[in-house]
Amino acid sequence: MLMRCVVRFRTGSHSGWIFENELRYLRSVLSATRQADAGFLSSNPCNPPCRSLMNVKERNIPTAADFEKLGSFYLGREYDLGAGESTDNLLLYDSKDLTTHAVVVGMTGSGKTGLCVGLLEEAAMDRIPAIVIDPKGDISNLLLTFENLDQESFQPWVDEGEARRKEMSPEEFAAAEAEKWKNGIAGWGQDEARIREMRSKVEMRVYTPGSETGRPLTILKSFEAPNEKVMENPDALRDKIAGATSGLLALLGIDADPIQSREYIIISKIFEHQWREGKNLDLAKLIALIQNPPFDRVGAMELDAVFDKKDRNSLAMQMNNLLASPSFSSWLAGESLDINELLHTEDSKPCISILSIAHLSDEERMFFVTILLNEIVAWTRTQSGTSSLRAILYMDEVFGYFPPTANPPSKQPMLTLLKQARAFGLGVVLATQNPVDLDYKGLSNTGTWFLGRLQTERDKMRVLEGLEGAAAQTGVAFDRSEMEEILAGLGKRKFLMNNVHDDHPVVFETRWVMSYLRGPLTRNQIQNLIEQSGFDPDAVKSVHAKSASRPAAERVEEPEPELDPRQLIPADIGQAFVAPEIGISSNDRIVYRPALIGRGRLHYVRATYKVDKWVEKVFVAHVRGDEIPPEIWDESEEIRERWDFEDPADGASFGTLPADLQKSKKFTIWKKELKEFLYRGQPMTIWKCVELKEYSGPGESLRDFKVRLEQLVSEERDEQMERLRKKFASKFSTMRDRIRRAEDRVEREEAQYRTARMDSRMSLGSTLLGWVMGRRSTRASTSMRRMNYATQQKEDIARAEEAMEDLQHKYEDLEREFNAAVEELEDKLTVDNLEFEERVLPPRKSDIMIEQFGVCWLPWRIDSAGIAEAAY
Repeated sequence: MLMRCVVRFRTGSHSGWIFENELRYLRSVLSATRQADAGFLSSNPCNPPCRSLMNVKERNIPTAADFEKLGSFYLGREYDLGAGESTDNLLLYDSKDLTTHAVVVGMTGSGKTGLCVGLLEEAAMDRIPAIVIDPKGDISNLLLTFENLDQESFQPWVDEGEARRKEMSPEEFAAAEAEKWKNGIAGWGQDEARIREMRSKVEMRVYTPGSETGRPLTILKSFEAPNEKVMENPDALRDKIAGATSGLLALLGIDADPIQSREYIIISKIFEHQWREGKNLDLAKLIALIQNPPFDRVGAMELDAVFDKKDRNSLAMQMNNLLASPSFSSWLAGESLDINELLHTEDSKPCISILSIAHLSDEERMFFVTILLNEIVAWTRTQSGTSSLRAILYMDEVFGYFPPTANPPSKQPMLTLLKQARAFGLGVVLATQNPVDLDYKGLSNTGTWFLGRLQTERDKMRVLEGLEGAAAQTGVAFDRSEMEEILAGLGKRKFLMNNVHDDHPVVFETRWVMSYLRGPLTRNQIQNLIEQSGFDPDAVKSVHAKSASRPAAERVEEPEPELDPRQLIPADIGQAFVAPEIGISSNDRIVYRPALIGRGRLHYVRATYKVDKWVEKVFVAHVRGDEIPPEIWDESEEIRERWDFEDPADGASFGTLPADLQKSKKFTIWKKELKEFLYRGQPMTIWKCVELKEYSGPGESLRDFKVRLEQLVSEERDEQMERLRKKFASKFSTMRDRIRRAEDRVEREEAQYRTARMDSRMSLGSTLLGWVMGRRSTRASTSMRRMNYATQQKEDIARAEEAMEDLQHKYEDLEREFNAAVEELEDKLTVDNLEFEERVLPPRKSDIMIEQFGVCWLPWRIDSAGIAEAAY
C-alpha cells in the first residue's frame, strides 16, 4: 500500500527519473525482505526445525533400534505427572537389576498384569527362561500372541459375555479387539515381526499340576534321591527334605512345625535316611516305611517313645487314603517336576513354563507351591555363581504364601530364595494387589519396586514401610514425603519404579503388551492351547511308563525244581537277593528268578577335557529259559537306582537255574567279558564348544552344556556391553556437546538476523517516509546496506544450520556404528551360533574294577490266578 502511495505521489513530480531508479532499487530491497522473511519463518522458534537426535524421530513412536538393546527390558516410557503425559524417554530396565528381585504392587485395574506380562515378554526376547506360578490363570495369556493380528486369530479367545455387554456379535468384538491390539502395539513401535521373533526365541508351556487339562506334572520326582551336588551340600539337602516333608503334610492338612510336629520329624528322618543311601522314594514306599522305619531311635530317644506304632499306623492310613483317592492319581502322572526341564527344552531352547494352579484347592496349592519352591532352592545350590540374570521365578498374586505374621510352609523357601538366589542369577518377581498381606521385612531384600495405583491409605503406608526398609538395607536415601506424593498421583498403567540401582525413582507408563490380555483362561481354553502347541500327552505317558523300568506281568506256570538251585551255583560265585519293592499279600507267593549282576568302577580321565571322574555302573543280564545269549552283556540292562538286598523271603521258591550258571569256567569268561564290555561299551561323551574352547563336564548332557554356556555367554556379553558403552560414551558425549554448541550458534545467528532485519525495516520505513514527505535522503543506500547485512545474516543461519545438520548426521552415524557393534556382539555371543563337537572318552582300561559279580535273584510276585509280576 505504501509503495502504491509513493507511486501516485511521485508521478506528478518533475523528478520522475529519480523515482524510477529508486523504485527499482526499493523493489529489490522489498524482494530481499520477503525472501529473508520466508527464511526466518522456517527457523522461527515457534516452529523450530528438528535439531536434537531424539527429535529426528517421530514423536512418541519409538523404533526397534531404540528399545531392542542387549540386556534391556522395554517396559514403557517415562511419565510426567505434572504435565499428565508420557515423555519421549523410554524406560529400558537393565535385566541384571532383576537379580536383586522385584515386587509389583497395584490394585485391580492398575495395569499390574500388563506390566508383569510385558516383563516376561522382554525376558523371552532376551532368551531368559522363566517359571511362572499362576494362581488365577491370567498369565497364561502369554500364549495368546498372534502373528496375524486379525479377527480370525482373536475370535476363539474373546470374552463373548463382554461382547454381549457391548451389544456386539463375537465376530464384531473380535475384529474390534484385533484392531485395538494392532494399533496399540504399533503405537509403541512394535509389530507382528516382533511377535514372531519372541515366539521363535522361547517355548511357552502351560502346566496344570493335579490335572490333565494342560500338561500334567508329577510330583514323584520330588521324592527321588537328589543328585550328587545336592547330597554334597548339607543346606541344599536340608532344604529339599524340608520341602518334600512340608508339602506332603500340607496336603494332609497337618501343621508341619519342624520342631514340634512328630509327623514332620519322622517323615523328614525317613527321607534323609533313604536319600543318604541313594534310594528313591514314592508314596507307597513311604507309607511302608512310616509303619516300619529303617531306624529305631529318633535323636536320643527310642522310636516308639517319640511316635508309637499305633500313631504311625494312623498316619500311614491317612497317607494311604490320599494315595487311594481317585483325585490324587493325576498328581502321579505326567512330566517330572524337574527345574532344568521346566527352564529349557531338550535342545536347550529357553522355556516360559506357566504353572496354572487356579483349579486346585487351597491345600493342594500350598502343597504344590511348597514343593516347587524347595525344588528351586535345591536347584539354585547346584548352579555356579553369576552376576547376570540366569532365570526368573515369577509368582502372580502371592497373597497367602508370604504373609507378615503366619508361617505357612511356602514362606521359608520363599525367604531363602529372596536372600540367596541373587548369587546364582535367579530373579524373583512377586506380584500382589494386597500389600498388607506381604512380609515386608522379607521384601526388604528386593531391589526393585513397581508400584501402581493403591486402594487404601493402609496399603500406601505398608508400601512406604517396605520401601523404607529396602532403602535402609542398601544404604540409599529415602524421601518418604516425596514418595507419598508420587503414589497419590498414579493412574491406570502408570507405575512408580523405585530401583536401588538407579539414582532416583521413575514414574512411567507401561507399554502395550504383545500378548492378548483377555483375562483368566478356562480349562477348555487351556486345553485348546495345549493342543495347538502340538503337545502329545500319550508320548509323556509312555515315557513315564518306561521310566518305571519294570517288566510287564505275565501268566506263568513255575515248575518246582527238584534241587535248591542256590546249591548248584559254584561256591566261589556270590549270590544276592533283591528285596521286593511292592506289597506281597497272604494269597501271593514269591518266586526268585536268576540273573547275572556286575558292578564296576570306571575311571574317566583326560587332562585336555579337564575330566578326572570315577563312576559306578551296575548291569543286570536277565536269563530267559535255559539259553544264555553269547553276548550276554550287550543285552544287559543298566540299573541306575540302587537296589536293596536282603535274605530271601520265608516260603519263597526259586526258578530253574540254566546249566551254564552251574559252571565256574562260564563265570570266568563272563567276568572277563564284563570288563571288556565296560571298557568298550561305556564311553563318556564330552562336548566341545569350538569358539569358546570349553568342554562339557562329566555326565553333562549337551542341553545342560549349552545352558551353562549360555550363562557364560550372557556374563561375557554383559562385560563386553559395559566396555562398549564406556568406549562410545565419550564419543557420544563429545558429539552431543558439539551439537549443543552448533544449536547455540544457530540461535545466535537467528538473534543477530532478527536484530538486523528489524534495523533494516526501520531504516526502510524511515526512507519511505522521507520520500512521502518530499525529502531527498541518502537513507536508501543505508537501508540497502542493512538489508544486505540481514541477507548475509540469513546466509550465516543457513551455514550454521548446515553445520548442525552435518553434526546430527555424524551423531546418527555414530549411533549406527554403536548399534552395529551391539548386533555383532549379539550374533557372536549367541549359543545358537556356536559350533559343538562330540568327543568320546573311554574309561582307562587299567583302572576298571569289578566290585560285585555273580548271581542275583530277582523277586516275582505270583497271585492266585497264576499272573507273575516283577516285584523289583
